[in-house]
Amino acid sequence: MQHGFSLSFSSQSPDQTAALAARLGASLHPGDVLLLDGPVGAGKSHFCRALIQSRLAALNLHEDVPSPSFTLVQTYDVGPVEIWHADLYRLTDPQEIFELGLEDAFENAICLVEWSERLGDARPHDALHLCLTPGTGPDARQLEFTGGLAWQARLASVLAAV
Repeated sequence: MQHGFSLSFSSQSPDQTAALAARLGASLHPGDVLLLDGPVGAGKSHFCRALIQSRLAALNLHEDVPSPSFTLVQTYDVGPVEIWHADLYRLTDPQEIFELGLEDAFENAICLVEWSERLGDARPHDALHLCLTPGTGPDARQLEFTGGLAWQARLASVLAAV
């Protein structure tokens, strides 16, 4: 997959990562897809949880946001849009995404997809990709965003305030 840009960000703490997730979450719209990859324990679920909880909190809603490791998909109603949080670690065949309803969600919801490489050819080409990797300290993380040029301007304002 070719990307129009790449932007790296170093987070020194889970709180700093959560603040970035909240800022990004506030800028997402129906049809936006965030594909998250990285090794086990890199912070994919933490990022998604912070993003979802910030969107819920903006509506004065508070809900437990568990990892969808076993259910594969959790959905959240955040006003006029749903957020779909998918963890595809246990997905055995990319065709299973059709059974989960992800293909339709990619067009109508905000989708956060962990272990996105398991989507195979079904990965949305206009998605924002985030790769999280451990940083130099125990809580530090390196976040690398890649995507089409349309995402570049949107991310500039998100990262500027973090």
